[in-house]
Amino acid sequence: MRTIDWVDARVVAIDQTRLPGDVVTLSINTVKDLVDAIRRLAIRGAPALGVAGALGVALSAVNGGDVRAEAALLRTARPTAVNLAWGVDRVLAKLEHGVEAVVAEAVFVLEDDVRRNSALGKRGAEWLVERIGPRVNVHTHCNAGALACVEWGTALGVVRALQERNALGRVFLDETRPLLQGSRLTAWELKQMGVEHTVVVDSAGPTVVARGMVDAVVVGADRITANGDVVNKIGTYPLALAAARKGIPFVVAAPESTIDMATPDGDSVHIEIRDAAEIDPPAGTPALNLAFDVTPADLVTAIVTDERIIHGKPLG
Repeated sequence: MRTIDWVDARVVAIDQTRLPGDVVTLSINTVKDLVDAIRRLAIRGAPALGVAGALGVALSAVNGGDVRAEAALLRTARPTAVNLAWGVDRVLAKLEHGVEAVVAEAVFVLEDDVRRNSALGKRGAEWLVERIGPRVNVHTHCNAGALACVEWGTALGVVRALQERNALGRVFLDETRPLLQGSRLTAWELKQMGVEHTVVVDSAGPTVVARGMVDAVVVGADRITANGDVVNKIGTYPLALAAARKGIPFVVAAPESTIDMATPDGDSVHIEIRDAAEIDPPAGTPALNLAFDVTPADLVTAIVTDERIIHGKPLG
């Protein structure tokens, strides 16, 4: 079952806020409803957001809407993940060629996501086996699995490829604020895959690394800047620090579309701050609900994409 798809001229997607208890499919007929689904994290994950942006432009065109105005709404639905704007802009470029061209480009982005992330997963698994050995224990954060893409994950795509090579040990995963995407979504995916896994609270992740319980940290990304800084779900940066201290690889798995050469560094990225109600502080207590953090490039051992592996250097 695809996380997001184009069926009968509408967007069909799994409502990720209902998992793991219920598998509910959304049928989205308007850009307004698509923006709402993105903002409330019913549709989430960098590659899936790129596809959502692409399909949203197609949806607007098919509906005869003000495509450019609705595309602008889509681009800003979640500002930190670069893939959303990338998907919107790629399909919007076909607007002058007509509705059929717009839909064809959006469907291409959808199908291409599967191919690219499958290639990414296999490349990352091979890199880890070559450096660590025949059995790799992995720590991951947030959800960078099939639910974050169309069919095949990024960080969990690497895990999946390791499993196919019979080279996977145990996966440790953080519960991951703000909406527990790790314990709700990643654990659910790993169970479906038959992978041995253990959920740990976010603050315990670096200790798992420090105690030598894993051989590598593998995460996804919402944006990778021109200097190699990595923007990912809040709590990623402490794992990178722990991995550097322990001397194990910190690997970022993301498609080429997540690399943003127009943004020089992590300090230039708008970091989303979500509603404090999501963490339910006591009445009258201020709360800072940061959704992402920035891992400096010098803490990243390798960036694995669908086309290449980048080792500790600027991306230009």
